[in-house]
Amino acid sequence: MPEKLGLYIHIPFCRSKCDYCDFYSLAGREERMDDYQKALMTHMKETAPLTRGWQVDTVYFGGGTPSFYGSRRLKELLRLIGKRFDLAKDAEITVECNPDSINRRDLIALRRAGANRISLGVQSAHDCELQNLRRAHTFRQAQEAVAAARTAKFKNISLDLIYGLPGQDMEGWQDTVEQALSLRPEHLSCYGLKVEPGTPLDDRVIRGERLPDDDVQADLYLWMVDRLAREGYRQYEVSNFARSGFQSRHNLKYWMGRPYIGFGPGAHSDFGGRRYSFVRDLDRYITGVLEGGAVIDESELIPQRERGGEYLMLRLRTTRGIEEWEYRREYFMNFDPIEQLLEEYERQGWAERHDRRWNLTPKGFLVSNQLIGELMTAQEEATLNNTLPRLRRGRPEQSAPQP
Repeated sequence: MPEKLGLYIHIPFCRSKCDYCDFYSLAGREERMDDYQKALMTHMKETAPLTRGWQVDTVYFGGGTPSFYGSRRLKELLRLIGKRFDLAKDAEITVECNPDSINRRDLIALRRAGANRISLGVQSAHDCELQNLRRAHTFRQAQEAVAAARTAKFKNISLDLIYGLPGQDMEGWQDTVEQALSLRPEHLSCYGLKVEPGTPLDDRVIRGERLPDDDVQADLYLWMVDRLAREGYRQYEVSNFARSGFQSRHNLKYWMGRPYIGFGPGAHSDFGGRRYSFVRDLDRYITGVLEGGAVIDESELIPQRERGGEYLMLRLRTTRGIEEWEYRREYFMNFDPIEQLLEEYERQGWAERHDRRWNLTPKGFLVSNQLIGELMTAQEEATLNNTLPRLRRGRPEQSAPQP
């Protein structure tokens, strides 16, 4: 059986830039789309031979706004992937779309080209909130986009929502969630608004605009977790909820530490034991690929000890969580200091244990940065002190429970 691999293709073009966005995306650069397409295809052709022996089982077009890039270019990229890579027949192929830049014709074209999952940036059901974020669409357009995707026979639709918006209260957030649920998506990604340094939203906050405080955001989050669970959407990651069988297989690769290769400016990869990223500069990326210049921004081999830290950091974002002997077996590290902290978190209602597996609760997710930071500090101290793990009495040493 070939090992599984994910592909991420970054489309950095947008019709307009939202006030909260700090992803590498550009508005007003459409004149470079054709050159970028040449660079992407060249880069993918050069990379494909390195993936022999691997089967691509997820493909993700992110951005930016891939739907703004146009279905013709996306179809061309999908044909190339199918030709140059070992693409699994049941591969999950996701295209991010904004409601203002997608229509029924394009969705039908993407579906026929192999795309089978749409991620739609809805964010809010209230046009006043969308305008305040400088989103280019209305909620009515989002409803029409979902209807068009169903007409195009997409059976896997994800909606993005944001809570903690300027002026948002519980009633407004509840209405957004209910309106989203009425569209019957298979998947929901619900993110707390984060003010990123250097963004227009950051400048607005510096100038005095107020956002819901941490307590309000916590109430919005916990209500949402409970409401979605009652509607059949199981939480499987801090911000992600899905009906049974519709978890994002591609994003799970990131959280489970599985290999993936990215293409495009600012895209990251984790492949062959090495993590690397490309320059966050459209023109440098195009020139570098087409003319042989440097496009790597950062590259490093990841030692096993650091992988152990990533195991804690990423797996504890998921409801699957971490498991003692999985940790010991994979990273040869002492779990005892980790478990001592987890037992304290359990007493606080932040973590829960199922047999030997631990995961954070919704209340724990709210303070997960702090908790994971403490766990990683404990891990580092145990490593420096060369603490030997204790073996539990009665556990057969020749076999370990499977995750």
